[in-house]
Amino acid sequence: MNNQLSNTLDNQLSNTLNNQLSNTLNNLSESQTLAMTRLSRELKAEGKDIISLSIGEPDFDTPQFIKDAAKKAIDENYTHYTPVPGYPELREAISQKFKRDNDLDYTPEQIVVSTGAKHTLANISISLLNPGDQVIIPAPYWVSYHEIIKIAGATPVGLPTTIDQDFKVSVAQIKAAITDKTRMIWFSTPCNPSGSVYSKDELHDIAQLIAEYPNILIVSDEIYEHISFTGKHESIAQFDFIKDQVITVNGVSKGFAMTGWRIGYLAAPKWIADACIKMQGQFTSGTCSIAQKAAQAALEADPSCTSEMRKSFEKRRELVLSLMNDIPGLKLNNPKGAFYVFPDVTSYFGKTDGETTINNATDLTMYLLNKGLVALVTGEAFGDPNCIRLSYAASEEVLTEAIKRIKETLALLH
Repeated sequence: MNNQLSNTLDNQLSNTLNNQLSNTLNNLSESQTLAMTRLSRELKAEGKDIISLSIGEPDFDTPQFIKDAAKKAIDENYTHYTPVPGYPELREAISQKFKRDNDLDYTPEQIVVSTGAKHTLANISISLLNPGDQVIIPAPYWVSYHEIIKIAGATPVGLPTTIDQDFKVSVAQIKAAITDKTRMIWFSTPCNPSGSVYSKDELHDIAQLIAEYPNILIVSDEIYEHISFTGKHESIAQFDFIKDQVITVNGVSKGFAMTGWRIGYLAAPKWIADACIKMQGQFTSGTCSIAQKAAQAALEADPSCTSEMRKSFEKRRELVLSLMNDIPGLKLNNPKGAFYVFPDVTSYFGKTDGETTINNATDLTMYLLNKGLVALVTGEAFGDPNCIRLSYAASEEVLTEAIKRIKETLALLH
């Protein structure tokens, strides 16, 4: 069989199979952070010296005391099915963590443990949203918000911000976006991808607005709580007049370098927690027993155990900002948390090296990957087509080399 005929048959088979897929899946976009990570690995497998700064994962190992707790759990035969919302002792540990760290009162019955914060958000979406509902998501937003909302048949409504706003949405913007179909607002603080952190006053102003709309819920994603350079982390649920409308989402992946353990959780009014338990009971049941015992050890520990990682990230942030501020044409804010920088790269749109013309942020990230051998993520994935995201969850040596390559590659564009 010749290659042309073979390719034709392959394409026909692919089209036939695609027609058998659900509309939900066909309407779903692949995570562009994971797509870029996959592409980086493929290029590395071809022998190319790729530096990947595309994925949001701490480069530290899980602390030893947490691993020891997991080993102990195995020896103590925590190897059976777990309660759907999580072990009672873990939910109690989360309840105490909220009180200790955030001055928030949530009972264990208001807490649901899931297989990562992403799973938590999916539970929320499927349990509480209907087709036709609208969800406000200030942009830039984490890539999966948009698609998780769509899975429930709801409509994500992006609110664009600018680097001059420190990528934070204003109360006026939110108010102008609210309609009779608005069901929720989702946001993160510290924010992925911008690193922006909402102050207590800013959160209070948002809370006052949403309190005027008792049918609107707030989903506050606080997964980067322990990677904040501003001092005390502020939760929007701290304001009693709005607490019953808030779903607080968190987990152990980022602050404790436990991405592979897959533990996230929510705290919310009991009726919401019960809804998510019902949904989770049909999809995954309780999450991994060993990971839960490891997470319990992490959350029961003094939160200062995360300080060394936070200090390292803050030092890297200063290095990255110093090096990137020397690159002509990049416009940067000063991220106050997480481990990303999100520069505005519009000054490079329309430029060319004679072979490749940069029309948008996606073109620029592919150019930097193919020409500079550095993997970043286009801002279009986060709802902001003017920017690109760089993760500085890497060693100082790797970051220095990566930014050197970026600078040299961008210098070829005129």
